[in-house]
Amino acid sequence: MTDMPAPAPAAEFWESRYRDTGRVWSGRPNELLVREASDLVPGTALDLGCGEGADAVWLASRGWRVTGVDISGTALDRAAGHAAEAGVGDRVTWERHELGRTFPEGSYDLVSAHYLQSPVALDQQAVLRGAAHAVADGGTLLVVLHAGWPSWQTEPPFEAVFPTLDGVLAELALPDGEWTVETKETVRRPSASPEGVGGFREDNVWRLRRA
Repeated sequence: MTDMPAPAPAAEFWESRYRDTGRVWSGRPNELLVREASDLVPGTALDLGCGEGADAVWLASRGWRVTGVDISGTALDRAAGHAAEAGVGDRVTWERHELGRTFPEGSYDLVSAHYLQSPVALDQQAVLRGAAHAVADGGTLLVVLHAGWPSWQTEPPFEAVFPTLDGVLAELALPDGEWTVETKETVRRPSASPEGVGGFREDNVWRLRRA
């Protein structure tokens, strides 16, 4: 595991969230990763903001060699344990980075960035541009971001700006003729509040292939 520079407020926030609770996420891979990556030929993959490792473990189980990146050392320790339990520990490398300040080296056949949206400081544009830069020739960039609060969220817990489909493409500033947009879509899926109130949430999905 690669160490990053001295902790910053964002690092403290996320480390506290993982350290002070049990499992934070479901342990299942993100549905849109499964939908968008199942038809890709396995190679090398970079999972940005990997959390407790469900996406990285799923990719490794399908033959990918994965680098999982997160800001929280506790999350990465849990992820490594889940990978070992799944029998794919030798196919995943874990690196600790505060994205926007540091970024993993190398290029990858798949760079996956799911829900890089934070209540604390995060330079999302810089991170997504770094993600695009890390895609190898012929590789895929997969970005999934919430398009808004859940329908049942009447009092948002913090101020947030939600990206649009065209807005993210503009911010990426990809060179003309170098990328093909394969998916650009808003997906609505069921979502229930912690109290069981039914509703929905919308996510924006971009899958782009580098020439």
